[in-house]
Amino acid sequence: MPKSTDINAAVGLAAAIVILYAFGSSVGTGLSRIIRDAIVLDVYGSALRMDSLMPTAKNFAFSAAKLVAPLFFAIFCTAYITQLMQVGFMFTLKPLKPKISQLNPVAGIKKLIAIRSLVKSGVNVLKLVVVIGVAYQVVMKRLSILVILPQVNAISAMGAIGKIGLELAIWLVTLLLALAFIDLVYQRWQHKKDLKMTKHEVKEERRSMEGDPQIKGKRMRMARDIAMQRMAQDVPKADVVIANPTHFSVAIRYDEATMAAPIVVAKGADYLALRIRQFARFADVPVIARPPLARALYWGTEVGDAISTAHFEAVAELLAYVYRLDAQAKREATAA
Repeated sequence: MPKSTDINAAVGLAAAIVILYAFGSSVGTGLSRIIRDAIVLDVYGSALRMDSLMPTAKNFAFSAAKLVAPLFFAIFCTAYITQLMQVGFMFTLKPLKPKISQLNPVAGIKKLIAIRSLVKSGVNVLKLVVVIGVAYQVVMKRLSILVILPQVNAISAMGAIGKIGLELAIWLVTLLLALAFIDLVYQRWQHKKDLKMTKHEVKEERRSMEGDPQIKGKRMRMARDIAMQRMAQDVPKADVVIANPTHFSVAIRYDEATMAAPIVVAKGADYLALRIRQFARFADVPVIARPPLARALYWGTEVGDAISTAHFEAVAELLAYVYRLDAQAKREATAA
């Protein structure tokens, strides 16, 4: 899944700052009261003994946990929602499945010295340098305040440190959010790029789906040879070949005694159309140019099927014309 760990850290840090700024004062006051009560109880109460110290420590820990638990829960919810917004809800136990291959030190070393790992390490170092640089600039601007802190009382010093810390945190969160957004865009781009197949993988997939191109070409040549042999046998039996005149050729045969309608015994486009016309001329089958009819029969009728009723009249007229030519040729031959 494409996700950025930087954005989780940045949003978590921002949420922690906002929550501490909003509720830090009350939580700090509560912790101070718990510590004060524990110290007063131990010092001014009964003598310090192990049997009295342990219950006091347990009560202190329980009270402190109840006080800070809502803060940690809010930070946890923020981190969870940030993760959910990046990758959606997904539950899987696959990462917990033990893999012996992960214990291979050679594979681990290869991952460490891989180009992607080195680039990622360099980017992380660059991020760290930028963060340190921003923090240094913020601290240097407030250096005069930090120098005089030993001269003021503890409350004022803590207030000044808190303000400087808050300003530093805001700068760092802003910077980290900007870097996290850039990292998220990069991670999604890299994920999409990793999902793409290489040219070799595309060729292998096509080969596995469609078969070896050489074998496929051989099958196509065999199919073409078979079709040629069939046309060489069927075209001479046709009564007429209707042409486009060059792009399409359709051979028609009609036997009144055995057929209810004329049938298409062969058809072809371009090279096959040329071969059909050649076979027809060798067998003295008339070739007549009727472009609209040739196109209609080519697209509307399969080899071995009867022509549709929409073409009966045009084909019948053409066959009648061919029969007249054939009869006239026979009369001329008889007279000669």
